Amino acid sequence: MMRSAPLITALALAAGLTASPAAASVAASNCRVELYDIDNHDVDERDGKDELRFLVGGNLFPPNGYVNVRNGDDRDPADFGFPSTSVSNTGSATFDLREVTPPAVGRGDSLGTVVVWGSTVCAPLATGAVDYVEDFVEGDDETFYSYQVKLKVTGL
Repeated sequence: MMRSAPLITALALAAGLTASPAAASVAASNCRVELYDIDNHDVDERDGKDELRFLVGGNLFPPNGYVNVRNGDDRDPADFGFPSTSVSNTGSATFDLREVTPPAVGRGDSLGTVVVWGSTVCAPLATGAVDYVEDFVEGDDETFYSYQVKLKVTGL
């Protein structure tokens, strides 16, 4: 029965059941960062709403206009024209939430930012893997406001 060990080994190799580790995932060299969700927790404006845009990678979202947000509103990426950018493992990506004053909306005023650091969020991801960065943008410039912003980070 000494011959059974080589036979079992040969069958295992043929079936791909070797003891070698599974194929290692490929580390992402950079990542796509996109708005996933934004929830309003408080707007203390007289008219009960903020007019918002995001400044991301030098571009304003939505590209034309702004998004009205009232207390308790839940907004999605489509409302803002799908803001996104990319970040390297050593860089950063900033989503700057801005309030504009219609009718001349322009760049408006920054309410605060959510930053994705490539070294801590992107570098650990494998290609195709997803992580989320969530933060609050709050302040009291003119009136109190509170927004919860969630970003989706995908390894590329």
